[in-house]
Amino acid sequence: MSTEIKVPELPESVADAVIASWYKKVGDVINMDEVLVDLETDKVILEVPAVKQGVVKEILFAVGDTVTAGQLLAVIDESSATESASDSASIKDDSGKAAVAMSPSVRKLIAENSIDETQITGSGKNGRILKQDVEKVLSEKIAEQSHVVESDVSSVRQDVSPVAGINQPVSGERLERRVPMTRLRARIAERMLQSQQQAAILTTFNEVNMKPVMELRSRYKETFEKKFGVRLGFMSLFVQASVEALKRFPEINASIDGNDVVYHGYYDIGVAVSGPNGLVVPIIRDADIQSIADIEQSIIHFANKARENSLSINDITGGTFTISNGGVFGSMLSTPIINPPQSAILG
Repeated sequence: MSTEIKVPELPESVADAVIASWYKKVGDVINMDEVLVDLETDKVILEVPAVKQGVVKEILFAVGDTVTAGQLLAVIDESSATESASDSASIKDDSGKAAVAMSPSVRKLIAENSIDETQITGSGKNGRILKQDVEKVLSEKIAEQSHVVESDVSSVRQDVSPVAGINQPVSGERLERRVPMTRLRARIAERMLQSQQQAAILTTFNEVNMKPVMELRSRYKETFEKKFGVRLGFMSLFVQASVEALKRFPEINASIDGNDVVYHGYYDIGVAVSGPNGLVVPIIRDADIQSIADIEQSIIHFANKARENSLSINDITGGTFTISNGGVFGSMLSTPIINPPQSAILG
């Protein structure tokens, strides 16, 4: 019996996805719920698991191909599951080593710069190689080359006297490197431009006396951490304060849909966190009924998922209001761009 693995339903405003990594090849055994393929969208990387145990019978797309929702990705033969279970525990390359997962853009970056991927230590989930890992190796490579060039130039200057009419080598090359944008970064740029073009954005600055909050945090932070297993930060308090403001001014918790204003009777707060591929905004659902500890735990949970590139579609869609924090970059003031179709953002 054969089981078809198809592209899952993609989030609203996402038209397609790119095959990022295959974790199995034809003939490999795969277990139920084991990840078969990663799909890179404009927002997140989707893990597509096997719905049945079996042997991979057919793979219809290669890494880098573009697919849309509902398209057939692979076929699993359930009847052959026990015949070659010991032969396909993991993907192997020609050298017998386990293949390392990475996105198409990262694989292209490695190829363009002739880097041996075995020299790269992946910092992503399950050792996945991220763009920042490649950039780190590139920086070290450039620094090493610069040092070699400088040493060679110095030795030439010592051994060879200047010749009239011949340009002498110059130490310190003006180096450049070109890095392709990921789909996520390109999508972020597109949506931010869309927000500025389609909405009349007004920024206002207000001062708030945070001394009582800081004293409260200083007094209870150790007790709070012992009781709930998470540190007491300021973001959870900002979330709760925002919810109270949204209750008083429902227009801020609304969005425009065509000629209608949609007033949301729930409070799903987006909290911007930084991941290896850019800024993402996971959503804290029903923040009005969450405790401070619940909110802090949610923020840590989402921050970890963002670093591992494992945020799901549901994690990042459907917010009614967003909180950004430019303070982590040392900013005193900021003018964040509204996340459409929301009406406001706090930053």
